[in-house]
Amino acid sequence: MLDRDTWQEILGTIKKHKLRTGLTALGVFWGIFMLIFVLGMGKGLENGVFRGFGDRAKNVMYVWPERTSQPYQGFQPGRRPQLRLEDITAIRQNVPEVQFIAPRLSIGSQPVYYNDIGDSYEIRGELEDMIRIEALKLHQGRYINERDIEESRKVAVLGQRTAEVLFGNRDCIGEYVRIKGVEFRVVGIFGPMQIKPWTESDLEAVVIPLTAMYRTFGTGERVDYFVCSAAPNVLVSTIEPQVKALLKKRHHVAPDDPQGIGGFNLEAEYQSVVRLFGGIRAFLWFVGIGTLLAGIVGVSNIMLITVKERTKEIGIRKAMGAPPGSIISMILAESIAITSASGYLGLIAGTFIIGGIDYLMMANNLEPDNFYNPQVNLAVGAGAIVLLILAGAAAGFIPAMQAARVNPVVALKDE
Repeated sequence: MLDRDTWQEILGTIKKHKLRTGLTALGVFWGIFMLIFVLGMGKGLENGVFRGFGDRAKNVMYVWPERTSQPYQGFQPGRRPQLRLEDITAIRQNVPEVQFIAPRLSIGSQPVYYNDIGDSYEIRGELEDMIRIEALKLHQGRYINERDIEESRKVAVLGQRTAEVLFGNRDCIGEYVRIKGVEFRVVGIFGPMQIKPWTESDLEAVVIPLTAMYRTFGTGERVDYFVCSAAPNVLVSTIEPQVKALLKKRHHVAPDDPQGIGGFNLEAEYQSVVRLFGGIRAFLWFVGIGTLLAGIVGVSNIMLITVKERTKEIGIRKAMGAPPGSIISMILAESIAITSASGYLGLIAGTFIIGGIDYLMMANNLEPDNFYNPQVNLAVGAGAIVLLILAGAAAGFIPAMQAARVNPVVALKDE
C-alpha cells in the first residue's frame, strides 16, 4: 500500500474524476468537521457549567434550621430550632468522617468606618475553615486563623469592594476600622473566585472571628448555618443522614420530620451534572459519528463504481498473476487516502473554528455564565484520527472484496 505505483494510480483516478471525488470527500469532511465542532462546543458548555461550581470543594453540604412540620416531645410544629456553636463541636466529636466544618453568623448590615469614611456592610462571624470550603480567595494578607478564634481577637478581613471604598488604593493591612463603634484591625482582603450575582455579597462583607462576634456584640453562641465537607474518599451524601440525625436529636425534632433541619448537598448536585454531561457527550458522539457514517457510505458507493469501471484493468492484473491481496490493498489504499485526507482537513477546520471562537471570547472579555473555553482535547483529536483510518478501511472493504472476486475471463470478454 505504500509503493509509488499504487499512489500514482490513486492520484490518476482522483484527477480523472475530480468532481465525483470532491463531492465524496466533502461528505467525509463535513462529517468529521461536525463531530469536532459539536464536541468542542459541548466542552465549552460543560466548562461553563462546571466553572459555576468554582474552586470550592465539590463534596460539601450546607445545613440550616427550618420550621418543624411535626409535633415531637411536647413541642408544637412550626418551631424553628436555633443552631449553636456547641452543635459544631458535637458534629466534630460524633461524625469523624467530617473533614472541615465552617459555621457562619451574620448580624446584617452595620456601619463600618475608617476615619471619616464609611458605609454599612454585612458583618459575618466565621471560623477558619470557611475559606477552605467556599470559593473564596485572598487578595492580600490572611484570613481568620485558629489563634484568632481561641483568643477572640478583634481582627477583620474585608471584602474587596469594602476595602476599595474605605481605603482606596492605600494599603489597609494593619489599619483599624470601626464596626458599630468597636475597633478591629484589618488583617486581609478577600473576594469570590468568580463574580456572580450570588457572590456579590462577598465583595461587600466584613468577616471577623465568630468568638469575637459573640463577645463583642453579645449575640450568644448562635449559628445561622454551617458548611461541612467530607474526608477524602468519603461522599458527603453518606454523612448527611448522620449529621441531620444528630442535630434533630439535639434540638428535639422528630426523626422522620422532612423539615426542622434543612440542607443542600452540593456533591449530589455536582454528580447529577457530571452524569448529565456524560449523556450529552455520548449524544454528541452519536450525532457526529452518524454524520460521518453518511460520508463513509458515499465513499463506499464511489469505490463500488470505481471497481466496476476498472473491471477490465483488474481482470488483466489477475490474469497476469496478481494475487487477491494486491487487488484488495489497491482499493483499500484509495479509500483510506480519500477518507483520511478529507477527514483530516475537516479535523483541522473544526479545531480552527473552535480555537477561533475561544480566541474571540478572550479578546473581547466575553464570559457567559454557561459557556467557557470551548476546546478540542488531545484524546478527541486522536480518536478522530483513528476513526478516520477505520472508516476508510470500512468504506473500501466491500468494494475491495468485490474486486478480488472479479473473474479474469469474464472481465476480458468483449462487450
